[in-house]
Amino acid sequence: MKNFVYSIPTKIFFGKGQIEKIGTEILKYGKKVLLVYGKGSIKSNGIYDKVIEILKENEIEYFELGGIDPNPRTESVYKGAEICKENKVDLILAMGGGSTIDCAKAISLQSKYDGDFWEDLYINGRKDLIKEVTPVASILTLSATGSEMNGNSVISKKESNLKVGFSHEKIKPVFSVEDPEYTYSVNKYQTCAGAIDIMSHLFEQYFSTEKDGFLQNRLIEGILKTVIHYAPIAIENPKDYEARANIMWASSLGLNELVSYGKLSTDWATHNIEHQLSAVYDITHGIGLGILTPAWMKYVLSENNIHRFVDYGKNIWNLSGTDMEIAEKSIEKTKEFFTSLGCPSSLSEINIDDTHFEKMAENAVARGAFGSMKKLNKEDVIAIYKLAL
Repeated sequence: MKNFVYSIPTKIFFGKGQIEKIGTEILKYGKKVLLVYGKGSIKSNGIYDKVIEILKENEIEYFELGGIDPNPRTESVYKGAEICKENKVDLILAMGGGSTIDCAKAISLQSKYDGDFWEDLYINGRKDLIKEVTPVASILTLSATGSEMNGNSVISKKESNLKVGFSHEKIKPVFSVEDPEYTYSVNKYQTCAGAIDIMSHLFEQYFSTEKDGFLQNRLIEGILKTVIHYAPIAIENPKDYEARANIMWASSLGLNELVSYGKLSTDWATHNIEHQLSAVYDITHGIGLGILTPAWMKYVLSENNIHRFVDYGKNIWNLSGTDMEIAEKSIEKTKEFFTSLGCPSSLSEINIDDTHFEKMAENAVARGAFGSMKKLNKEDVIAIYKLAL
């Protein structure tokens, strides 16, 4: 196990009615807040009205940036940052799922930065340029990305068909409200996509060629089994509180660094490949992951890494047989589970062909070969896209 620094600073208010705490928490940072939200669900489910009521009760001045896209755009970041600068905003409150929270994090960076967040930070990775940010907080309405409890942000620039991630300690939310009841209105398709997104985050940290990380891998398996158990229940009965609660907490634990602290390596190839897919086609991230993950698994499986597939097959799916039989069957079981939730089984099923594969693969390897289970180059990425057709 390698050295690590344990740092998960986000304060979580989990459970029914915890939104009542936001007034007191916001006042710790100031009296001006920017509300960032998507395209209307928080206004139809009552969350918006409740937040405004609490802000008024606490004499907190608020500004608004609505209409955030599911794959948030650079334009929204610039607009939000301008609001923050003009009004000296003290805190940014994201209300929604991972895309909204990711956008709020990018706004927090640009709001205190004189350069261009996209070129300097997201494209060139210059973390050293970040001196100050506007604090971010969130009210979570979709269990998927873990953005409510981590320092990651993914933004799209539509005109160049690029989708790029960035991470920094300073953009971890200072607090997040997680009320499972706020996910009751999430439809079956988005619940499916969210569950797959959570599982994919866990896969990216689980699959590695090394045989280290015994404790971390057992933690990951426990969270995976939780999602596998409760996702079908939440899809069948959207108002099952226990199912929604377990999935929501699995989302946070799945990508807040807890399960990867001390591991020698993680992978993240599938996410990189999918980012290029949703950058071009603007599809739901979790759906893209659901289609690509089995193809990636099949492509990278080798004698060098089969031990991880064997652990996965035995401990998650209770499989037996030879090592190769277990590994191959575990990939089949993964695909079967995704499709049982309602995920399309192939790219062609969502009308995606090979037209843009070459350009998408070029973007994927723009910073060089990637992945720890198998180093992937441009040709490898194209092959995985083709396997997913």
